[in-house]
Amino acid sequence: MKRKVFDAQALWQLERVGAPSLSPDGAQVAVSVSRYDADKNKGSSSLYLLSTFGGAPRQLTVAGEKDAAPQWSPRGDRIAFIGRREQEGVKDDEAQLYLIAPDGGEARRAGPDAQGIATGVESFKWFPDGRRIAFVSWVWPELRGSKAQAKALKEFKARKATGYVTSQACYRFWDHHIPMGRVPHLHVLDVDSGKVTDLFEGSDISLSWAEPDMNCFDISPDGRRIVFSFDPAQEKRLDNRFALGEVEVKGGKKIRTLLQDKDWHLEAPRYSHGGQHLAFIASHHGFKHTMPAQLAVLDTQGQWAVVSDTWDHEVSAPLVWAEDDLHLLFTAEDRGRRHLWQFNLQTQEAALRFEGGNATAFSQANGTVVVQHDSVQYPPRLSALNADAQPERIEHFNNSELARYALATHEEVTLQGAQGDAVQMWLVHPPGFDACDKKKYPVMHVIHGGPHTAFGDSWHWRWNHQVFASQGYIVACVNYHGSSSFGHAFKDAITHRWGELELQDIEAGTDWLLQKDWVDSQRIYATGGSYGGYMVAWMNGHVQPGRYQAYICHAGCYDWQAMFADDAYTWHAKELGAWYWDDPAKIAAQSPHSFAQHMHTPTLVIHGAQDYRVPDAQGLAYYNTLKARGVDARLLWFPDENHWVLKPQNSLLWYGEFFSWLRGHAPGKPDKPTARSAKK
Repeated sequence: MKRKVFDAQALWQLERVGAPSLSPDGAQVAVSVSRYDADKNKGSSSLYLLSTFGGAPRQLTVAGEKDAAPQWSPRGDRIAFIGRREQEGVKDDEAQLYLIAPDGGEARRAGPDAQGIATGVESFKWFPDGRRIAFVSWVWPELRGSKAQAKALKEFKARKATGYVTSQACYRFWDHHIPMGRVPHLHVLDVDSGKVTDLFEGSDISLSWAEPDMNCFDISPDGRRIVFSFDPAQEKRLDNRFALGEVEVKGGKKIRTLLQDKDWHLEAPRYSHGGQHLAFIASHHGFKHTMPAQLAVLDTQGQWAVVSDTWDHEVSAPLVWAEDDLHLLFTAEDRGRRHLWQFNLQTQEAALRFEGGNATAFSQANGTVVVQHDSVQYPPRLSALNADAQPERIEHFNNSELARYALATHEEVTLQGAQGDAVQMWLVHPPGFDACDKKKYPVMHVIHGGPHTAFGDSWHWRWNHQVFASQGYIVACVNYHGSSSFGHAFKDAITHRWGELELQDIEAGTDWLLQKDWVDSQRIYATGGSYGGYMVAWMNGHVQPGRYQAYICHAGCYDWQAMFADDAYTWHAKELGAWYWDDPAKIAAQSPHSFAQHMHTPTLVIHGAQDYRVPDAQGLAYYNTLKARGVDARLLWFPDENHWVLKPQNSLLWYGEFFSWLRGHAPGKPDKPTARSAKK
């Protein structure tokens, strides 16, 4: 059978498998699976049950459009999930908590009445008794009781004015505003009676304003207390240092600060099974804002210590105690890959439990671990780990669909980058690539964002390496200085001098590629999003015209002073070395707009109007600058997208413009400007 070219249409045909939740006996997995209809420009998600011993999946829900985040009850008799549905004549305006029996039947909305939780549910966890659920909801802190919250929400939605009014330093995040006048509180739901209790009611405590998830809190083994991370500062900011608090579930809901240190950021707390220790993630931000997230443990005497300080890796939530309470499971990156690790508290050593690829989520129960993982070669899938056996895949959602396509292959190479350091570069080769067939291939640099993230052996739903390579490109992904997963010194190397070392690393990658017989030196392109977009704009002002035939800048940072309109403005001085009003020259020296006079290379600029991390004025200013200078440029602007292009039809347009721009700037194309016209 002749296999087809894997394109953007094929990407949207794939099913997207979510994070797993294991049943208490470890025999079954509940998982959300999302599907998209590109023609209808919408998606839906349903819950499935899988056996950890293999076999066909069983669909559990069909009625909802967005059924997600399933969690088994500790007794195994119910599965809770978050959904948006219509039930008993009531359509959910806010995401609600639903309950369903694992053997099927109709899911029911949880809450004090048929309306559910008026202010919606952000995330949740079961109590050990299986009779209660702790959940997060955004409420008006001055109001008391569910009825008062429901009334306030109804009045707010009925208002005629549309203005957003605030005195807060933190008022929007990525693509949405913080709910006006509301804060995230922890609540307890009695599943059978529907009674809801706000544990923070009457206090000035709230959870993180930046999308609080289930890693923000944990329930003690006896169900009497909940530990949580919170910002103790009166003025909430995204870069504040969090403390750990604990609230008693009954008896007056007493709240106390469990652990606070002005130099440390503390998060993701997790009780041990015996309740004698608390694991959490600690970052020494008082020393430097780039300090790694490390594993720490607190005992019942109030003594705590970082236990992974000799292990130069960053620990990621969630933390999960092994059943012996002597080990902890978590994921962490290592040289462009993400693995599942088991950390021995006695020896303070980490051992691989599952090797990625890209291990993104996991669940543990009764001696079984199920891992969600992906790779450049395949989208997220689920594999079960038993004590002495090799990982075994337990679902096959995309097998038949992927079998229709010829897929790209990938490898990693190491080159000498800035400061003489070893730098990793991933290469994704087009399907059928043969270094000996004398064919020359165009090269597409894909520069990652962050900057403190990394490209790895992972599947990307928006910037998909398989789609890029299947169009005939050698896709090059350089993990430049500043990238995560290569140790703290490498990550911190770019602090206060953005652009310098990263450019040297990318240029070293290009030099390496130009030495290969299979590379077409006349078709070298650079693309990137967010910080990668910043790097593309930076390159346009620093690299000799002609070395790269065209650039693509998606949601790129262009002017650091104007970037102060973003949601993360409090980080600027930490990363760049000064506030723009204190040392404007230092800020300008790291800003692409300062080098606009040197920009000549054709550029496609892409931006979304709902992007608050890199406001769209950045892309518009860059595009306008290129047009004013007579440089060949094209703008793709989305009024209804944010930092990411998420709608199927917009994504198809994005890929169409992306490849059309590169093809149009290959040698000999009539729309490719000459060197003379580019310098006008």
